[in-house]
Amino acid sequence: MEERIITDPNICNGKPVIRGLRITVSTVLEYLAAGENIENILQAHPVLEAEDIKACLAYAKKLSDKSILTYAIKPG
Repeated sequence: MEERIITDPNICNGKPVIRGLRITVSTVLEYLAAGENIENILQAHPVLEAEDIKACLAYAKKLSDKSILTYAIKPG
């Protein structure tokens, strides 16, 4: 996954993209969330490979595994 998903401040304002292309991880995830299948995504974006889409899912899983904790700070 690490070699497929990169962030570069000079590409798409630093959003995670696939192999340095201007196709963001969020774009692929939006397609999948809308019900598109992998074959349709690959037809719409011929520069992508099936492994790129799998890497997007792995990236999303990795982010969702992180704990986000918020604590209310009570005054003294």
